[in-house]
Amino acid sequence: MPTRRQALKTIVAGAALAGTSPLSTFAAVPEPPTKRNGNIRHSICRWCLSDLSLDDLCAKAKEMGCSAIDLIGPSEWHILKKYGLDSSMCNGAEINLVDGWNEPKNHPELIKRYSEMIPKVAENGYKNLICFTGNRRGMDDSTGLANCVEGLRQVMPLAEKHGVVLCLELFNSKVDHKDYMADSTEWGVALCKALGSPNFKLLYDIYHMQINEGDVIRNIQQYHPWIAHYHTAGVPGRHEIDETQELYYPAIMRAIVKTGFKGYVAQEFIATNPDKIASFRKAIDICDV
Repeated sequence: MPTRRQALKTIVAGAALAGTSPLSTFAAVPEPPTKRNGNIRHSICRWCLSDLSLDDLCAKAKEMGCSAIDLIGPSEWHILKKYGLDSSMCNGAEINLVDGWNEPKNHPELIKRYSEMIPKVAENGYKNLICFTGNRRGMDDSTGLANCVEGLRQVMPLAEKHGVVLCLELFNSKVDHKDYMADSTEWGVALCKALGSPNFKLLYDIYHMQINEGDVIRNIQQYHPWIAHYHTAGVPGRHEIDETQELYYPAIMRAIVKTGFKGYVAQEFIATNPDKIASFRKAIDICDV
């Protein structure tokens, strides 16, 4: 079963060959865009449909009523612009998912990478840039938090100057990302408060947080001021967000809307249906409250 880590490694290598994929050919005349309610801004994570060329994904995303694609780096931003789509969560500054800001030896490289990327994000009219704590490797919560603050404080003035929001993604450490440090909403919010910047917030992954802590709606209600972005997936299995899993996404989306959230909700699941586009269309239908 593919993971985000595996998929991201293959996207770039496969981009040149994407036009030869059987999945990359669609009808010559696109369907008219689906009209959405406007309460949720919809996006799709690139890696989940890495079998498609980005051109094909953009065309299909627009038909489904999406206004953005998630987890896209600078080399492909020009394709999004061609379709009038936003890069709802930019990436490309991170080292990887396991070596992050909680380790001081990573700070010089991360500071260099984020200092170069932040202006690019702003120049292209985008806002959100992802970041990660990395794995614990025996490190306790308070030490990891202090290390993250020490490193991130060196790039936050640049983010504030350019209006870019660094978004720390929360992962579960039980199933998918063993040993990852930022595995609770409370810890992520503590980091936001310690930094004290409106340009540092959380990417709240509903799938990951259901596994690690549950109580999704209450946590959204309590911590929404520090949440800039949401990801979805079904629990268990990280598959479709339909009646086969334990989360009821219409209620979760209504809770998000009620907080006054104006950001994006990005679909990030591994489709089991051979017709992946149909699965993502249904997921957006479910979330379009």
